[in-house]
Order: sequence, then C-alpha cells, then structure tokens
Amino acid sequence: MQGDMAITSRSSLLGKDAAYWGMVLLPAVFLATLYLVPVISVMVRSVTEPTLGLDNYAVILENKAIQNVLGKTVYICAVTTALTLLFGYATAYAMCRMPEREQRLMFFLVILSFWISVLIRTFAWIAVLQPQGLLNDILIGIGIIDRPLRLVRNDLGVIIGMVHYMLPYAILPLFANMKTIDPTLVPAARALGATPRKAFMTVFLPLSLPGLAGASILVLIFSSGFYITPALLGGGKVVMIAEYISVQMSETLKWGLATSLATVLMLVVLALTIAMSRYMDIGDTGKKA
Repeated sequence: MQGDMAITSRSSLLGKDAAYWGMVLLPAVFLATLYLVPVISVMVRSVTEPTLGLDNYAVILENKAIQNVLGKTVYICAVTTALTLLFGYATAYAMCRMPEREQRLMFFLVILSFWISVLIRTFAWIAVLQPQGLLNDILIGIGIIDRPLRLVRNDLGVIIGMVHYMLPYAILPLFANMKTIDPTLVPAARALGATPRKAFMTVFLPLSLPGLAGASILVLIFSSGFYITPALLGGGKVVMIAEYISVQMSETLKWGLATSLATVLMLVVLALTIAMSRYMDIGDTGKKA
C-alpha cells in the first residue's frame, strides 16, 4: 500500500510539473509564433528578394534619397527625445513636489492622454498650427506677428506633434524613479551649505539618472517608428523612415528594399538600446548613488 501511495504521489508531482511547464512554455511559444516568426521572415526577405544577396543593403548605402530620409529620421528623433526629456523631467519633478491631491490629479491627466487616438491628436494639431489655425489667429490678433507662421508641413510641426505624443512615456518612468528618491536628501544638502542649484545637480539629478535613461530609451525607440504624425503634420515634405518603408511596400512594391530598411531600423534600435543601457548602467545607478 505504501508503494502504491508513493507511486500516486510521484505521478501527482509529475502531473503538476507538466502543468507548470505547460503554463510557462505555452505563452513563450505563442509569443515566438506571433513575433519572432514575422521578424525572421522580414530579415530573410531582405536578402532574398528580388535575388539572393545583399543588393538591398548596398542600395541603402548608395542611394542619396534613402540617406536623406535616414538623416531626417535621426535628426527629428534626436530633437524629439531631447525636448520630450526636458519637458517630461520638469513635469515629473513638479508632480513630485505637489500635494498628494494635486499629484493624483496630474497623474490622472497624464494617463488620460493614452485614451486619445494619435490620429485625433494629429488632426487637432493641424487645426491649431495651420496658417488659418488657432495659434496664428491669436498671434496676429494680439499684434505679435503680421503674417501667419509656417508651423505645419515642416520639421517644426512634426516635432511638436511627436513631443506632445511622447510626453507621457517620459513622465511616467521619470515620476516613478523620482518617487523613490529620499525627499530629505536635498534639504540635507541645503543645510550643509549647498545652493539650491548645487543641491539639485549633485544630489537629485544623479539619483534620477535611471529614470532619465529609461525615459530616453522609450522615447527614442518609439520616435524612430512614427508614421501617422510625420505623414500628416509633415504634409509629404517631411518623410521619415516608417513612411518611406510604407511607400516602398504599398506603392513601388519594392519589398526587398522595404524589408532591408525595416531590418536596419530594428538592428539600430536594438544596438542603441543595449549601448545606452550599458553606458547609463541602469541597473546599478540607483545603488551607486
């Protein structure tokens, strides 16, 4: 009887182990099927269409139009990331200094922005920034300008729309990081004779670097793949890499070139993420500080 009980117990343990590994492996297989397989197929197509080889990547290195698109993408992403971090850091810092009631309200407003479609936001900015839009009408009405400013169909309009969309992605990680910083450290530095600026630069800012690094990575990665905002606010005059890839796939039908550009974009983002993570030492910055 004891032997039967031991066999039953062992069978029960094996059944639990099988169920456990099934719960672990099933989502992994599901994600691999939905994500890795399409990514691999894109990379394979980039070297097999129209012919086997690296001709598509050679076109990227030689074609001036493609290089201009890549340069424009890098420029707009860099400016967007810098401005988003600047405004996001200031907002998160102000939220940390607010009373709890106002802090909850600000946090709700930041979250609320996720509920608004990027398409609606973009059309709203077109209505505000166009030559006959709200902003130009106000500036002309109060006498600051005599003629409408060109705020859309150029780099400025695209950057404004992208910064507005990306702000929550910067504010949330920065706010989460700043909330973990001991609020007595800066007053302690002030009590020891540090000026407000020096206390901020030597105490608070270093402790907020992990959040700053995480926010910069998020904003930079998402900015590199923007499509709707540049297409509408740029009005065809500001072409970024995502829109160029779409044109190659849907209009010129150059799938090999499109997939090679998508592969380059994916590898650059991956390499940049790894490099920034190692440089900023995200995992240990808080401990070292």
